[in-house]
Parts: sequence; C-alpha cells; structure tokens
Amino acid sequence: MNTMIVVEDPGDWPLGGLGLPVVPARSYLTDSTYGEDRAARVLNLCRSFEYQSLGYYVSLLAEARGHSPRPRAGTIEDLQSRTLVQVLTSELSQLVEQTLAPLKSKHFELSVYFGLNVAQRYNVLAGQLFKLLEAPLLRVQFEREQGQWQMRAIDLIGLREVPEEHRSFAFDAANSYLAGRARPKSGDQHYDIAILHNPDDEDQPSNAGALEKFAAAASALGMRPHFIRPSDYERLPEFDALFIRDTTFVHHYTYRFARRAKAEGLVVIDDPDSILKCNNKVYLAELLAHHNLPAPRTLLIHRDNIDQIVPLLALPCVLKQPDSSFSIGVDKVEDERELRAKVAELLQKSDLIIAQEWLPTEFDWRVGILDGRVIFVCKYYMATGHWQVIDHHSEHGRCEGPTEALAVGEAPEEVVAVALEAAKLIGDGFYGVDIKQTGNRYCIIEINDNPNVDAGNEDGVLKDALYREVMGVFHRRLERRRAGGNPA
Repeated sequence: MNTMIVVEDPGDWPLGGLGLPVVPARSYLTDSTYGEDRAARVLNLCRSFEYQSLGYYVSLLAEARGHSPRPRAGTIEDLQSRTLVQVLTSELSQLVEQTLAPLKSKHFELSVYFGLNVAQRYNVLAGQLFKLLEAPLLRVQFEREQGQWQMRAIDLIGLREVPEEHRSFAFDAANSYLAGRARPKSGDQHYDIAILHNPDDEDQPSNAGALEKFAAAASALGMRPHFIRPSDYERLPEFDALFIRDTTFVHHYTYRFARRAKAEGLVVIDDPDSILKCNNKVYLAELLAHHNLPAPRTLLIHRDNIDQIVPLLALPCVLKQPDSSFSIGVDKVEDERELRAKVAELLQKSDLIIAQEWLPTEFDWRVGILDGRVIFVCKYYMATGHWQVIDHHSEHGRCEGPTEALAVGEAPEEVVAVALEAAKLIGDGFYGVDIKQTGNRYCIIEINDNPNVDAGNEDGVLKDALYREVMGVFHRRLERRRAGGNPA
C-alpha cells in the first residue's frame, strides 16, 4: 500500500529523504490521476479540519476513492461530538488516571504528534490515543472533577497549529513514524498477508502445522505471508491483508487488530463486525430466534426471571456467559441449588446470560463456512467421560475429544442448509457453525468466528486444498480491491 502526504502548501512539509510523494491538497482534490492508485494511504496534514475545509474534503474524497486517509472522515465527524469522544476513549480511563494523577492542577492539555509527546512520561497515553483515533496531530483537553481526571475534548490540529517550540519534535516524530511504518512498496505485484497468532495461547485456533500450511498456500498464490504476534500492532500498515489465527474477544487486542486493519483498508478475516456478533451469545440467541432458525430452548436470564428457568428448560440445563469460548464459561447445572449459585456468579459479570436446555449428544456437527461456501464438515466428539468437546478440569489436564472430518455430501442436507443460513446472518467471513442432532431434530448451538483449522483434523478430507481455499479468498478479494471493486 503506497503512501502520499497531502498538505495545503508543500512548504509546510520540510522533511525529505523518505521517498514519499508530497501532494498539495488542491491538486489531490482536483487531479483525477491521484485516484488511480486504488490502495493508497493518505496522510492528511492540512492546516484545518473544520467542516468543508480543504482538510475535511481531503479525507472525505480519499475514502470515496477507496484510499485509506489519516485521519478518516469519520474521525473528523466523530470528534465534533463530546458524547462520542467520551465513548471512544472510555477504555483509556484507567491509563488517564494513572498518567495524570501526579498533576496538581485541574486542567491539562496533551499534544500528540504521531503518537508521541514532547514529555516522555506521557508517551504511553499519547500512543494509545494515536492507536485509537489514528490521527497524526491531536490536542486533548483534560479536567479533574471530584478527584478524577476526565477527557473533555479532542481536537484535530493542522501543521500550522503546532507551536513553534514543538515543531522540530513533531517533524522528528513524523519522520520516525513514516520511516518505520509507511514505507512504500517496492512496486511489484505481490501482496503481503499478516497471520496473527499467539503461540503462548493454549487454545489457538490453528496448530503449528496448520499455520505453516496456510503460509505455504499463500506463497503458492503469489502472496508473501508474515507471522505476527500481539506486539506487532503498529506493523499493520505494512500489509495488504490480515488473517486472524488467534482466539478473538471484543475487549481484546484481536478486536483492535481487526478494527485497525479494516480502517487501514486491509482485507481482514475475521472482520470486527463478525468478532463483535459471534462473541456475544445473547446477540446470537436473539438473532436465531428472530430469524426462526432451529436452536435449543433458550431463555435470556436476568435478575428478575431466574424462577422461570426450571419450568421452561428443566434440569439439567446449560448456562453460558455471553463471551464464552472453547467450552470455558459454559456450565451444566444438575440441581436448583447449583443453578442459583452459578446464575448469581454469572450475573455479577453480565446483566444478561443464557440458559439453554441440555441436549446430550455423542458429537457436535461443525460446518466451516467461508465467503458463503462450505469448505469443511466435521464431527467433534465429546471428551472422554465429559459432556463437552473440551474438558478443562480432567485429572489429566486439558482433554479434547477426537475430530472426524467428512466430505460435505456425507453430512445431512439439513445440517449444511441451516449452517449456511445462520452464517449468512453474520457476514461473508470465516465461520464455524456448531449444530447438535438429536434424532431428526437439528439445533444450532453457536456461530463462531475464527473457527479451528488444525493440521490432522479439519483438513482430513481436503488436505492441503483446504488451506488453498482459504488463501484463495484473500487473493480474490485483494485482486478485486486492486481493480477498484469492494474487497469484501
């Protein structure tokens, strides 16, 4: 992804030696040739971002051209709303308090230049604001009220608003950022795909063998695979695509990776919307009910309807915290005393939880769907002596039931049909739909983003072709983006 720097007057940008084009704002807005690079990154360093100013229109037109501007037009609009500023920065409240606690005054102004501040002690906070808003130059106002620091306003600033005594530092910060993060591509036609994984996570969605096969498949298609880890967040602009092979959560680095990758214009699987939807079982329960898709008898539990669980679902039943995964946060309760204790525990974490009828089965169907097509079908058998696929409390440590891969045609037609219908409600990403079968009854248990693909398990039928299928979707989307279409 090539980078261009847009300024109102080339004299505003004294830096050189980075090999990046410096484009006058009026030229960018009026010369159609700047729209020919469909995957350009635009660093908008205009003097003002007021509504209908040059800076405003540069970001707005950049997005219309399929470019990736910084700041985004949406960020410019968002920062006009004080309420939204508070929402966007709520996750930083603890960091704000820790950083500003030593100050004696009631007001503080923080200047952020490409994620840095002239005082090094504020760099962690400045860096987090830069990651969140992805705007090169910011001025942030804080106030202390009733002993707590609050963020009151965030303003985008132009180069001309940087104080004279800060200009040298700001240019050095820009130079460092651009030299390390926004190097232009070499001009070849290869795509760089980042594969995010965390080898320290016991429940990775792909084992080492599968990760290598994904990389080999990407290389075979002319893409360059790069394995990245949670610490590589700042490297995202170097890539054309992001494949998340890490366990996803919403309040988690995986969601931040997905959100930033999408904002940067990368092809990303799974996208942040899919992570948000699939990671909340309350949402999934309502979604399936609204569309009349088959599911176990389900009750949304809050503090006022606990007495309804037993009459509607009987015992034993299953309780689920909204963001459970890999069988963690999912409990079977056998009697009413255990039920009430577990419900009370879960309601301390969430105002709503899920209760479902217990459907004992020997295995769960897993249907893997990518880009609206079934690419694998498996049976996930329960762990020995346990009611779930994974037993985290076995006397032998973590135990997992065997996986049996089948040809798509070997699965009941209804299993495949309801899985496709369910996945379509989420999007066109990579999903694993879990279905229980009891006689002729088929019930959707979950729709998972980021489904498991392990060498020796899910690839049992297609072998290496499974990995080529996945990488082929990335390649097709990247080609569509290059041709000017929607990469999704």
